[in-house]
Amino acid sequence: MSPRADRSDAHEAERVLRALLAERHVGVLATQSGGQPYASLVAFVADDEMRHLLFATPRPTRKFANLEAEPRVAMLIDSRGNEPEDLHRAAGATAVGSARELTGEERARAAERFRARHPHMAEFVASPSTALICVSVDTWFVVRRFQTVTELHLCP
Repeated sequence: MSPRADRSDAHEAERVLRALLAERHVGVLATQSGGQPYASLVAFVADDEMRHLLFATPRPTRKFANLEAEPRVAMLIDSRGNEPEDLHRAAGATAVGSARELTGEERARAAERFRARHPHMAEFVASPSTALICVSVDTWFVVRRFQTVTELHLCP
């Protein structure tokens, strides 16, 4: 919990975050290369502790090259529905952390979890040209009611 958030605010932010992670299947991943930001849509799955996000990507992509050059990333998950009211009603959460490619048994376990959430992507995840990436989240920034921002710092 952030020192700037009281307990009730942090509790509500965590509730909103858990709902977003359960309901949403796609987020916006932000990477960078040489200081140039780049954003991509990715299907994701979060662990129960909200400390890790998994996504899959082909290795010959700009996002993968960016991750190899600079592992620090951000991922936005939000509830917008492309309606004018979204500005005041939608909630969003940005995870800030670092990404790494999973290999071996760790990848196999993570792929199973990913396929359980996204069965339509099973063949894609199984491809040898697909990397399975784990983002270790340091901080969540949860935004509600347009400008209510709560920082949730995760302990290792």
